Amino acid sequence: MLQDPKFWVAASFVIFVVLFGKMAWSRATAMLDARGERIRAELDEARRLREEAEAMLAQATAEREAAVAEAAAMIERAQAEAQRLAAAAGAEAEAAAKRRERMAMDRIAAAEASAVTEVRNAAAEIATAAVRDIIVARHDATADAALIDNAVASLPVAFRAA
Repeated sequence: MLQDPKFWVAASFVIFVVLFGKMAWSRATAMLDARGERIRAELDEARRLREEAEAMLAQATAEREAAVAEAAAMIERAQAEAQRLAAAAGAEAEAAAKRRERMAMDRIAAAEASAVTEVRNAAAEIATAAVRDIIVARHDATADAALIDNAVASLPVAFRAA
C-alpha cells in the first residue's frame, strides 16, 4: 500500500486540502473581522455625530429661550420707562414716550428675529453637514435619487409648517 502511487497522490492531496483550507479559513475570518471593525467604527462615528447634533440643538434651544427672556425683560423695561415718562410729562412727553416705545419694540422684534434666524441657520448648517457626511458614507446614486425625490415631495408640507 505504501508503494502504490495512488496512495501518495491521495495523501498529498489531503495534506494540500488541509493546508489550503486552513489558510483560506484564516484569510476569510480576517476579512470578516476587519469588515466588522469598520462597520463598528462607522456606527460609533454616527453615534458621535448624533450626540453632537443633539448637544448643538439643546444649546440652540437654550440660546433661543435666553433671547426670548431677554426680549421680554427688554419689553418690560421699555414699558416701565414709557409709563414713567408719560406720568412725568404732559401731552408732549406722552407722544415722545410712545415714539420711543415703538422704536424699542421694533428693535426688540428685530433682535429677536435676528437671534431666531441665527439659531435656525446654525442648526440647519450643522444638521446639513451631519446629514451630508452620513449620506456620502452610506448612499450610492440610486439611494440619492430616492432621497431627493422624497425631499422634493415633502417641500410643500415643510413650507406650510414654517
